[in-house]
Amino acid sequence: MGKIYLELDVMMARRHISLNDLAAQVGITNVNMSKIKNNKVNAIRFSTLEGICKVLDCEPGDILKYDPEGINQ
Repeated sequence: MGKIYLELDVMMARRHISLNDLAAQVGITNVNMSKIKNNKVNAIRFSTLEGICKVLDCEPGDILKYDPEGINQ
């Protein structure tokens, strides 16, 4: 079974932004942003995804990835 995962850490590195700064600008807790960054979530609100994309100046497809084998992450 395939799996969708996030490469948020890659985009954060490209944009030179820390987890604390991203969380503050998106308006969620550091703990929740850490869970998102480390793929420890089963769902993400569109409003959170929108905030992340706005702050990082990216598209959802830049951070959302699909692994058809379900082995990545």
